[in-house]
Amino acid sequence: MTGVVLGLGLGVGLFLIWWSCWVPEPGERRRPRMPGPFARLADDVVQAGFAGLTLRMLLVACVVAFVLVLAIVRFTVGVLPIALCFALMAAAAPVALVRRRARRRRSALRDLWPDAVDNITSAVRAGMALPEALAQLGERGPEELREPFRRFGDDYRLTGRFSDCLDRLKERLSDPVGDRLVESLRIAREVGGSDLGRLLRTLSVFLREDARTRAELETRQSWTVNAARLATAAPWFVLAMLSTNPESVAAYSRPLGAAVLLVGGAVTAGAYWLMVRLGRLPEDQRVLR
Repeated sequence: MTGVVLGLGLGVGLFLIWWSCWVPEPGERRRPRMPGPFARLADDVVQAGFAGLTLRMLLVACVVAFVLVLAIVRFTVGVLPIALCFALMAAAAPVALVRRRARRRRSALRDLWPDAVDNITSAVRAGMALPEALAQLGERGPEELREPFRRFGDDYRLTGRFSDCLDRLKERLSDPVGDRLVESLRIAREVGGSDLGRLLRTLSVFLREDARTRAELETRQSWTVNAARLATAAPWFVLAMLSTNPESVAAYSRPLGAAVLLVGGAVTAGAYWLMVRLGRLPEDQRVLR
């Protein structure tokens, strides 16, 4: 019996030693993981601004679109490889729609952030506390940014924890500029000092110059992206027209025809990715998430 107790105590002790190597120390924060494809897609869902849409709902919509289009095209055309091609396009359509909407809203917000920063600067100069200066953006700030800051004001009035409310504000914004603004205000709140006004003015000037430069470059390079989309859609539009004639698409039901569709799809996807990659400006990454 004594041996069993000693063995049990030794096992518990070894387990506690092993467990202490994995538990973070008090006050230690875990390092944020690098954002993967799903994390970036979740940011796009938030930035797109569709009310009630979540990442899970978007993925479900992709699966439903794939199944519906596969069944419809398979029933009408009768060729499985063609049905698979159009089903994959339909599955990618919700993601493409969300990302396009997110890019447009990011471009629109890029012009609004300097005004929001100037609004905060004016409020701080007028003697408002930093939480009040942020909360008043929910009433007086740019229309597109009012809802996240209004909810920040509600959170702060309920909890009084400024840092936690800033974390939730970052999640609602999911924007690189919002991350920089939030972390700047967090440092100003924790460290203190009289340089907050100068910091906000510098940030406002930087955001205006960045927005102006990006607008000029996007206007000049938009033709490249439009040409890439047209070149990608053209062969599949021809295939859709051919699908109305059963004799024309009968060859694609054979293995060689399926291989042609597979190679064509891979080449089209690769060429489109390359043209868009070369023609589109790099997006800001959320390094301060």
